[in-house]
Amino acid sequence: MRKAVILLSGGLDSAVTLAQARSLGYACYALTADYGQRHRIEISRAGKIAAAFQAVEHKVVNVNLRSFGGSVLTGNDPLPHVRENPGDQNDIPGTYVPARNTVLLSLALAWAEVLRAEVIFIGANAVDYSGYPDCRPEFLEAFQRLARLGTKAGTIGSWQIKVEAPLINCSKAQIVKLGEKLGVDFSLTISCYNPGPEGRPCNACEACMFRKKGFSEAGIKDKPEVVNGL
Repeated sequence: MRKAVILLSGGLDSAVTLAQARSLGYACYALTADYGQRHRIEISRAGKIAAAFQAVEHKVVNVNLRSFGGSVLTGNDPLPHVRENPGDQNDIPGTYVPARNTVLLSLALAWAEVLRAEVIFIGANAVDYSGYPDCRPEFLEAFQRLARLGTKAGTIGSWQIKVEAPLINCSKAQIVKLGEKLGVDFSLTISCYNPGPEGRPCNACEACMFRKKGFSEAGIKDKPEVVNGL
């Protein structure tokens, strides 16, 4: 089978991305980062999602971005209020983690080169998103060029990696509908940036608002097991 590395956070978008990669016939290798995020419960959720979609392997890599700071997701400051225009690319929120996707894609690239995987899948989204610069199509295109220039296999021409973001132009409602079609168990996923100890969503952060809006517009009920689906 063709191999793919999937960045899997434990959230809705990455779960649907894994499901789609699996439906396309890839042997999926899931990669999750413990980067010091305050919502670390997503790591255990990622393991359950990987198992549900029969990932060949699920790696959790420790990368302590908390030591750099620069984000409320890797610190202890209160989460920012939900913004009126979250799609404004000039308004980058405090939940942005400096260079996070660059770091995560680099880790995925290293594993992909070892595996000789064809594709790296990432659940980045440029429609219903928080204005993160590393979720834009032009960033992903640039990283793919970097991947081909900065690897041994790419340099000698024996391997060409693709970076795929199948949800990049989807609304959250479209992502929910696709997840339903692909059999994603939404109760395994977590979107909240500030969940309780058992995964109970705060229902106040921007990630919770995006999720709620997506399910509402899709006409699909979010499963209540999301509270305790550990």
